[in-house]
Amino acid sequence: MAIIVVVEDQPDSLKLLATLLSLRGHTVIPLPNGDRLVETMRAHSPPPDLLLLDIQLPGRDGFALLQDLQALDGPHHWKVIALTAHAMPADRARALAAGFDGYITKPIDVRTFPREVATYLGPAAGGSARSGESAPPAAPV
Repeated sequence: MAIIVVVEDQPDSLKLLATLLSLRGHTVIPLPNGDRLVETMRAHSPPPDLLLLDIQLPGRDGFALLQDLQALDGPHHWKVIALTAHAMPADRARALAAGFDGYITKPIDVRTFPREVATYLGPAAGGSARSGESAPPAAPV
């Protein structure tokens, strides 16, 4: 299974996301903000496979944090998925143009969210290796 970092500033949402992914066998590293994100990505061994990054965070937003990750030296094998309540097509296009590997809208559908995340993981981690493609938006519950 995969190692997934989830950056979400809403405690209840962070707990829900982490629980849904953990129940599927993934190792989840929950972060309530981006303050330790770069440090976490550098220090974790093996490196995380996937990062679910909330766009609207206090302080540095998801776009700024993505730039920090892109500036790291060395190879980066993780995928970064925008996690946001912004569901307009232009918002999705902006996130993908900025370098996010995918886009998941909130509120999530708890029934489909784990499968949606799996589409961004390779087959060994329980996904279908659709690199660079974004999964279809989940319908709210």
